[in-house]
Amino acid sequence: MKRITITLGLAMALAACTTAGTASPGGSAGGSPSMIIVEGVSTPQSIRDKGTLTCGVKFDVVGFGFRNPTNNEIEGFDADICREIAEELGVQAELIEAVSANRTPFLNERRVDLVISTFTVNAERLALMDFSRPYYIAGQSILAKTSDTSISSVADLNGKNVCSVTGSTSEANVRAQAPEANLVLFATYTEAGQALNDGRCNAVSTDDVILFGLIDAYPDTELKGEPFTTEAYGIGMKKGSTELKTFVDDLLAAMDSDGRYEELWNTNIAPYTDKEPVLPPES
Repeated sequence: MKRITITLGLAMALAACTTAGTASPGGSAGGSPSMIIVEGVSTPQSIRDKGTLTCGVKFDVVGFGFRNPTNNEIEGFDADICREIAEELGVQAELIEAVSANRTPFLNERRVDLVISTFTVNAERLALMDFSRPYYIAGQSILAKTSDTSISSVADLNGKNVCSVTGSTSEANVRAQAPEANLVLFATYTEAGQALNDGRCNAVSTDDVILFGLIDAYPDTELKGEPFTTEAYGIGMKKGSTELKTFVDDLLAAMDSDGRYEELWNTNIAPYTDKEPVLPPES
C-alpha cells in the first residue's frame, strides 16, 4: 500500500504521539506533527478476506477497555462491541491497545480497522476521520481526594495541578474552561490516577465513566461537582469508510433492538453508573 506523509496543523487534542509513562507539562509542543496516511480503507469484505477485525481499544479504562490482571483478557463495553462486530462479519477479533494520542495515527496508518476507545466525536475529528453513530454519552467530570473541599466546579481547577491524558478532548476542555490550571499530561488514565494518589496533582479530569474506574482503584477519591461537558462516543474509522460505517451503524441498531446492547451494558457499565442502557439517537 502506498504511504503518503502530510503535515497537519492539529490541536493538542489530536496529537500524533506521546511517550508512554512520562508526564508532560501543560505547554503545547512546537511545530506541526507529521502524519502518515496509508491509501485505502477497510471494508466489510476486506475484513472478511483477511479473517480478522483489528480494533484499537484502551486497556486501562474499567468498564470499557481493561486488561483483567487475573486472566489477562481485555474486558469492557468497547472490547465487547468489537467482538460483536467481528462475530457479525464471521471473523476473529484482534484487540490492540490504543491510547488517546495514537488513535488517529492508528486509523490513518491502517494499523486498525476500527478504534473503539472512549472516542469522543467532534468537528475537528470528523474532518480527519469517519465515525459511527454515537453508542454512549459521557460527561467530563473532576476527580479529587474526598478530603479536598477546595474543588467543586471546573473553575476551581484554575491554579491547581490537573492530570489528564495527552490527545484527549478532556485536555482541550480543561484548557478552555480553566485556562489557569497547570495541566500534567500522561499517556494513560492509570498513570493519571496514580499521580493523584501520590499527590502530584490535585485532580484528574476526564469523562465520568473513566473516573468511575479510578474511584474503584482509589476509594479515598470522589467526583466533585457536576459534569461540565457532553461527550458522545463513536467508533472511529478511516476517512472514506462508507461501507464499513453503514455496516457498523446497522449492527448497533440491531444490537439495540434485539437486546445485545443492553446485555453488554449491564455486564460492563451498570456496575459503575445508574444511567439507563439506551443507544443514543443518530446525530
